Amino acid sequence: MKQWGFIALALCLLAFISCTGSEPDTGGNEGAHSKDNPVVVMETSMGTVKMELFQNKAPISVANFLSYVDKKHYDGTIIHRVISDFMIQGGGKEPNNHERPTAAPIKNESTNRLHNLKGTLAMARTDIADSATSQFFINVKDNAFLDRAKAKDGVGYAVFGQVIDGMDVVEKIRFVRTANEVPVETVLIKSIRRADAKVP
Repeated sequence: MKQWGFIALALCLLAFISCTGSEPDTGGNEGAHSKDNPVVVMETSMGTVKMELFQNKAPISVANFLSYVDKKHYDGTIIHRVISDFMIQGGGKEPNNHERPTAAPIKNESTNRLHNLKGTLAMARTDIADSATSQFFINVKDNAFLDRAKAKDGVGYAVFGQVIDGMDVVEKIRFVRTANEVPVETVLIKSIRRADAKVP
């Protein structure tokens, strides 16, 4: 009888999940990948990185990022911050450390339940939740403390993409020599283009 009781309980649980359409959060980003997601190619002075953008999970962040891509905002900017056991960050500064003008800040989409896993892209921001503009970072390790559920500020950082090719290049950038988190040798972002666009 006890065995039947356990089976009945399991069936009830499965029925509840089916009806609510919810699934346990397994800690991965599997549901973010889609053949319909846009892909961009980032050419750097250290190699090429291809990235899938999760427009199905972070539509505001992806639209914002692609608007900068289409305006060629990222061409000639640098990876200006590198922390080898954390992330690499770029998209807003020129080699002379001058910050490029940006559009208005966007809404933080950290409620999308995507995780800051190794190889994911996330929007950089200030202490203000809705302050991200053009700058982004690539996690070089799993950084769960940046996820909304575990962030000290209760907000977290919005994941909006994933490196799908060229993680070896990210690893090379990760270990460049730095001074106060700034690469000693310039790491240039030559361009970022949609994968279906030709780089001039």
